[in-house]
Amino acid sequence: MNWLYLLIAGFFEVFWAVGLKFSQGFSKIVPNIFTGVGMLASFYFLSLALKKLPLSTSYAIWTGIGTIGTVLFGVFYFGESIIPAKIICIAMIIFGIIGLRILS
Repeated sequence: MNWLYLLIAGFFEVFWAVGLKFSQGFSKIVPNIFTGVGMLASFYFLSLALKKLPLSTSYAIWTGIGTIGTVLFGVFYFGESIIPAKIICIAMIIFGIIGLRILS
């Protein structure tokens, strides 16, 4: 269950990071609300996961999920560029997350 909490926390990490883009420097109220809710939810689920999981592993996986999710969202929604080097870097993050999960 703790790994599920961590996965949910990672999802909300992506949610609030993308929300920052939509808030346009905190100048739009609705995206600000969604960003704040996403932050609170992300921190809440991370705190639940940290009850049983190691901090170092949890934090690395949480930020890794956030990184991968925001990159993918940027590429597919905002039309940001994707080059082979980016794909290789994302793959290394994914393998790092898998490695941390296996070693925990």
